Amino acid sequence: MKISEGLHAFVWRDTTANNANTYLIKGSKTILIDPGHQLLFENVKDHLSKLTITPHDIDLVILTHGHPDHVEAVRAFTNSRALIALHQAELDFIRRLAPHYGAAMGIKEFEPQILLQEGELQVGNMTFQIIHAPGHSPGSICIYWPQEKALITGDVIFYQGLGRTDLPGGNGQTLKESIKRLARLEVEHLLPGHGETLSGRALVKKNFSEVERVWFQYI
Repeated sequence: MKISEGLHAFVWRDTTANNANTYLIKGSKTILIDPGHQLLFENVKDHLSKLTITPHDIDLVILTHGHPDHVEAVRAFTNSRALIALHQAELDFIRRLAPHYGAAMGIKEFEPQILLQEGELQVGNMTFQIIHAPGHSPGSICIYWPQEKALITGDVIFYQGLGRTDLPGGNGQTLKESIKRLARLEVEHLLPGHGETLSGRALVKKNFSEVERVWFQYI
């Protein structure tokens, strides 16, 4: 699904399997965000093929956080030119909690080449803001593309929902603070890690307000 020029969403609608939404950004470099489960990666490949892109054309894979439903398919890029990017805090957390995490996912050495930090990220002719947004996991990030007013949120906030906090490293109060911070951005396209995307500044603003009103009391 085309969101805007150079930005595509591969939204996972099959309720029988848990897999993340994947996003493609195409400029002078080609970026894939959250490739999902390895077993279900054919879905991503099919979407890429419709855009005449293959996994070997990907320059950068950004992971919003380290949960397997977002990360596992990085092994599809083992012998490609793609660089893997993850927030430093998420990698530190994974190493403490599960030192054999990569092997368990079938990735011999899970070692991102780029360790992200809060701030500006320049990729070819595109500039993004990396926002450290913990709460769902310690090193969760959101990716804000000012040019398109697009916010890719991972599992921090969804359309009519928010990320769970009962997994290791989750924290309800921290998640609330992350969401309140994101709500201050000018967002035309809200692009979550699961569920439907949302476009229209007024609708996105309303979604932030509704999530705070309805869901904050439960975390």
